[in-house]
Amino acid sequence: MNPSPHKRHSHHNLQLKLLAVLLILTSAMTARAALNVALITGSTRKSGPPIVLHPRVTTFIQTALTNRGHNVTTINPGDFALLDKPYFGYRQGEAPEKLQEAQQTLSTSHCYVCITPEYNHSPSPALLNVLNHFGSSTFSFKPSAIVTYSAGQWGGTRAAVMLRSTLSELGCLPVSAMIHIPKAQEVLDRDGTVFDSQDPGGWEKYCARCFSQMEWWAEGAMRQRELMDPFEESPGFVKNPSQRNAP
Repeated sequence: MNPSPHKRHSHHNLQLKLLAVLLILTSAMTARAALNVALITGSTRKSGPPIVLHPRVTTFIQTALTNRGHNVTTINPGDFALLDKPYFGYRQGEAPEKLQEAQQTLSTSHCYVCITPEYNHSPSPALLNVLNHFGSSTFSFKPSAIVTYSAGQWGGTRAAVMLRSTLSELGCLPVSAMIHIPKAQEVLDRDGTVFDSQDPGGWEKYCARCFSQMEWWAEGAMRQRELMDPFEESPGFVKNPSQRNAP
């Protein structure tokens, strides 16, 4: 017996509703989450020669992250004195105001992007000074991304390799894809935009490879934290480094 037109219509409506729910769930699963990104810059230079490149590089990266829907807060190394006492060396609530603000930004970020020039084959002292103000418990169980640049042909790649070990020790493991900008003054204008002659679309795709990896890990870490506290079996050091020693 064939179903009545009324029953066929009801069944069709039910199928449409189920399809709509499925599309909503699929969209929610595939949509990129808006992440809190701490953008830690690595230069305090204000004049040249050589040419000062960090403002245009910072603007370029900040714009790229914002265009991907993220909330970006920039950490400026010029706000930090040369390390005398780290944040964790103060009693709770007694750290200098700027240091407390930076701690709040870093601890509530889902991931980190570090930008550094290359000084003597190494990351900049200014960037390392910022990182060394905080303990690994601030950064742990989150991903990071590395951006380097230079006025020469190598784009800071040697600094990037050395920075990977620092970020790994802090617990914010760097993703494999990195962003290197050689001859940055020929790629980026002063306002942080890519010169038309330098393939803006190509640079967008190049950055997307790095940032998509960071987003994947950051979103995964966010979901995992809802299931368990990562510090339960891997607590932060509260006394001294000997806490990591074997029995």
